[in-house]
Amino acid sequence: MINLKGDTIYIRALEPNDLEFIYAVENDQSIWEVSNTQTPYSRFLIRQYLENAHQDIYEAKQLRLAICQDQDFPALGLIDLFDFDPKNNRAGVGIMILSDANRNQNIGSEALELLIRYSFYHLNLHQLYANIGVQNEASKALFTKFGFQCIGVKKDWNLINGVYQDEAIYQLINQQF
Repeated sequence: MINLKGDTIYIRALEPNDLEFIYAVENDQSIWEVSNTQTPYSRFLIRQYLENAHQDIYEAKQLRLAICQDQDFPALGLIDLFDFDPKNNRAGVGIMILSDANRNQNIGSEALELLIRYSFYHLNLHQLYANIGVQNEASKALFTKFGFQCIGVKKDWNLINGVYQDEAIYQLINQQF
């Protein structure tokens, strides 16, 4: 089980007790645009997902971790590796801090730093990337803080509230390998 600790937070594997938390996240329409969700999820489907969350990243091609501050189960957010490509040693990164009260508290920075370290030193990845809406200043600031560079913009990439918006791709190359 993955349990990575920082100074004030830790990131951990999902547990069966996370059912209601994941259910709330996946059915929050206000964040569907960043999660590429199109339809609501049932508790049944999320329970099945959690039952398979133990799968190795090499098998599932993704890894979703809960961001927590203490030993209590309520998570503050999620951080993901997705599109894991072991042949080319790369993966996408997504992060979501759920409550406005928890944003700007260094939680996202600490979680991203832990995930970068895990990705580069445990998984031996060569690169990470993030897809960020060009209007999402907070996410751009977070990722560039850790050396991610904007390598391109996908024009009219996402249809949000009836308007096409651009999406940038940010990349971090692991200089160790």
